[in-house]
Amino acid sequence: MPRALTSLDPPVAHLTSPAPPAAPCAEGMVLAGAFCIDRYEAQLVHSDGSGVHPANQPLASGVRYRAESRAGVLPQGYISRDEASAACQAAGKRLCKAREWQAACKGSAGYKYPYGRDEVKGRCNNGKLHLPSQFFGPLVTRYGEQHLNDPRLNLQPGFLAKTGEYAECTSDQGTFDMVGNLHEWVADDVNGALPKKIPIPYGVEHMGARGNGAFMGGYFSSHREHGRGCEYVTTHHAPGYHDYSIGFRCCSDPADAAKQPR
Repeated sequence: MPRALTSLDPPVAHLTSPAPPAAPCAEGMVLAGAFCIDRYEAQLVHSDGSGVHPANQPLASGVRYRAESRAGVLPQGYISRDEASAACQAAGKRLCKAREWQAACKGSAGYKYPYGRDEVKGRCNNGKLHLPSQFFGPLVTRYGEQHLNDPRLNLQPGFLAKTGEYAECTSDQGTFDMVGNLHEWVADDVNGALPKKIPIPYGVEHMGARGNGAFMGGYFSSHREHGRGCEYVTTHHAPGYHDYSIGFRCCSDPADAAKQPR
């Protein structure tokens, strides 16, 4: 039988399991090559802890918001690139670069659509009727931005979907809704370098004015006006522009994961 320990014996070190390695990306994100990206289009919460911002409302001046990536919620539209960038920063993240965004959308095989080479109607939330024309009448294009920021638009049934609702609109990177649902702002300015980073579907002449922002992927009423699938790019609006059709998601470097709120 083994000898019983006495008070004269040296202490025995307790064996402990090594701590598991830290996750490379924060909750709600996936690793896509060398960067992390939100699984879902962003929802906004108030940074002071007072709750979720209504996704159909433009942002209030002077209020600080934080971006969150969650399934089963209406994503935030009505947001400018400047506001989207600030919400990502408040979450310890950053707005995705155009090249990152497109790489995550295309997946490891580099397909034009998240799920494959060819478009399959109904897999993503796009190709629907033009909502403001249905809501306000066919002359809506003459009205103005106040109509395109009407909070009622993104509450109309059958148009904006909850995050992840189109379960087959995903790539092997694990992101959802990168084609359709909402346009998504990226960090790049419109300039001569942009076509070297991502395909501009109809050539450089299709680009908007230098200094504009870019948003990608199309939204629920997009067809092929500005490209197909993951190569859909709109370059005609300033970074301060917002309307019902535009949202965003965030990216980060894996080393930043520990800084992000969980």
